[in-house]
Amino acid sequence: MTDDGSPSVTARIAARLLRWRRFTRAPVWIFRARAGAVFGSRVLMLEHTGRKSGARRFAVLEVVDHAAPDAWVIVSGLGRKAQWFRNIEADPNVRVYTGGHRPRRATARVLDRHEADRALAAYRDRHPLAWQRLRPVLEQTLGVPIGETDTPLPMVELRLS
Repeated sequence: MTDDGSPSVTARIAARLLRWRRFTRAPVWIFRARAGAVFGSRVLMLEHTGRKSGARRFAVLEVVDHAAPDAWVIVSGLGRKAQWFRNIEADPNVRVYTGGHRPRRATARVLDRHEADRALAAYRDRHPLAWQRLRPVLEQTLGVPIGETDTPLPMVELRLS
């Protein structure tokens, strides 16, 4: 944010990049080549089914929490309008790609507001610098401020089946 409360140039550019399909699709090819380990453990690829087409779809997303070996929490930076989010609401049966591993079957569950607040608080505590940089971008993308509670960020738990 700038002194007058408007988003910084960096936040505006980053928010535009999140909406640019070619930019967001590039990591998919890296995961499909089983080279996802280059992203470390904070990123995974989600395979989901198109709610209208029935076709396989892919999204590379940041991991907000990985408290259990068989579960990950991810966030929709574009809110509830993200296509992957709308698709998992229609069909929660997904596959998860992590590191260089083969895809594994999982079930997606949208976290309630309290669970999402706890997950976001834990993320802020673990990664304060990343949150400081990411927060203005997400606020620009969503068009609303992100406070300490009642987060507007939809979060999803992926649990291996």
